[in-house]
Amino acid sequence: MRYLLIQTAFLGDVILSTALIEKLRETYPEAEIDFLVKKGNERVLSGHPHLRKILLFDKKNKLKSLRSLIAEVRKANYDVVINVQRHFSAGLLTALSGAKQRIGFAKNPLSFLFTKKIKHDWNKHEVDRNQALIKDFTDSISSKPRLYPADSDWQYISDNFPQPYIIISPASLWPTKQLPLTRWADMMDRLPEDKAVYLLGGPGDKALCDELAALTKHNKTEVLAGKFSLLRDAALMSRAGMNYVLDSAPLHICSAMNAPVTAVFCSTAPSFGYGPLSDISLIVESTEKLSCRPCGAHGHKKCPEGHFKCSIITVPYCSSSESSLQ
Repeated sequence: MRYLLIQTAFLGDVILSTALIEKLRETYPEAEIDFLVKKGNERVLSGHPHLRKILLFDKKNKLKSLRSLIAEVRKANYDVVINVQRHFSAGLLTALSGAKQRIGFAKNPLSFLFTKKIKHDWNKHEVDRNQALIKDFTDSISSKPRLYPADSDWQYISDNFPQPYIIISPASLWPTKQLPLTRWADMMDRLPEDKAVYLLGGPGDKALCDELAALTKHNKTEVLAGKFSLLRDAALMSRAGMNYVLDSAPLHICSAMNAPVTAVFCSTAPSFGYGPLSDISLIVESTEKLSCRPCGAHGHKKCPEGHFKCSIITVPYCSSSESSLQ
């Protein structure tokens, strides 16, 4: 059987969708699995042992890319196309795929052209929502997402980053998901002096991380944003004593690596289904009951109410060895 997964949304969504790869492979060890993602997100799938091929959707050249992908997908003769994305373009690729089974969420505007459509249930975690798409030919038990850093990544981390250390990923695409840097600095100033702190993010997050490093008094802080590949970052995060993250891609990297994590939620909430899946995890959010929170599933460029009270959070120092983390 030949399967195609389609998830053309953000990097974090792609990471969570890898749970479907794990489930399909577990159920059908001989299956050929391809994954269609937005161009740029393929970096998180590099060297994935269970994928035959990665297809790329170039959103900067959307029409040209769609035409090319439709032809490529039809030529591949997939048995099953599983569309995790709810947007029109992904629906069109699914509808015109020529696959015998075309499965997706009922929210997709072209779901009437699917052979099976599933209700998108906001009351479940994202991996459980996605599992509903394939439960009829696997089962209802979700696998966990998983990433696969290369052996060279693991070796590099072992050679250059002695434990213990702490990681902070302070950036998000959405400003109202970001904790003010002064609050991160307050937490960092309380850390034990012997704990190395690494600030992670993509190349575009380096300036923010530099600003945070300048604010803290912690003298063992180093900015690593943009220095390594995403999968090398994932290997680094997996061996941290604790990862401090936002409701963003680094949170889902922790879930995929089963890395200890403290997830800080400002304008959004874990009830949307994007909470941590790691065995050792803690959720930190505002203790004040705000009628405006959550203000959306993805946050905003600025607080709609103008006060950003959901960011008034004190982040505790936590260690993965503390039994209170559950």
